[in-house]
Amino acid sequence: MAGKVVIVTGCTKGGIGFALCEEFAIQRCTVYATARRTEAMEGFKDPNISQLRLDVTSDEDVAEVVKTVLEREGNIDILVNNAGGPCSGPLAEIDLARAQKTFDTNVFSVLRLTQAVFPHMASKRSGTIVNIGSLASDTPSPWGGIYGATKAALIRLSEILYMEVAPFNIHVVHISPGGVRTNFGVTAISLLSLREDSFYKPWFDSMVELIDRTQGPESLTPEQFAQKVVRQIVKPNPPRYMTLGYGARVFAILQWFPRAFICWLMWRMVAGRVKAA
Repeated sequence: MAGKVVIVTGCTKGGIGFALCEEFAIQRCTVYATARRTEAMEGFKDPNISQLRLDVTSDEDVAEVVKTVLEREGNIDILVNNAGGPCSGPLAEIDLARAQKTFDTNVFSVLRLTQAVFPHMASKRSGTIVNIGSLASDTPSPWGGIYGATKAALIRLSEILYMEVAPFNIHVVHISPGGVRTNFGVTAISLLSLREDSFYKPWFDSMVELIDRTQGPESLTPEQFAQKVVRQIVKPNPPRYMTLGYGARVFAILQWFPRAFICWLMWRMVAGRVKAA
């Protein structure tokens, strides 16, 4: 992989993207780490990691970053669509503007970046596009409806993209992480709030608890996650799908059960012990 050029989105320090950049650099790749605020990416030590400002919801930013990398390197080999944002709360009361912003960040940004790099990858008949999803895409969980819906949409996009770009020798890898100890949970809790007249106030503590579960001692560190993932991505024929992290095995088993049972079980596990006021 020496000399391969990689773009990674969502590289704030303490997150998955930051760790992925460091691991790609260890594999002797030329890495372009991106985030909305470049100061949020401070801490990279490898000289093979460059930082660029990128708001993945901006068409102009996306075009500028891809143009800059191509001008500097003449090539883009791997795109990692990692940028994403949380959105927790009851669907019946969620702020629609926030829901739309989450879809823009988690879903439409992937289309922006993919469409920006596709002409280059298709022309040279090689490339790998990696989409970071979530176990929330497969298993419905109370209070995570919007976030789960964005990740469900993303896995379907990955599957169809996998077929459509295959004629150009472009690989698509979809990764569904379970629990990974990052700053994502802290951000999710800080953004969690209910309106004053909410019917769901009795369940607020269960919303916080659900987020905290993904940050427990059984979860992977970002570095462990990155080592396992990059090791597969850099292969000549990377896997189409990967899942790892806390809860991955249990959630895989759940997919064999009827959906009604899964919904009943998840409600009982997450919020069933609380009764409406």
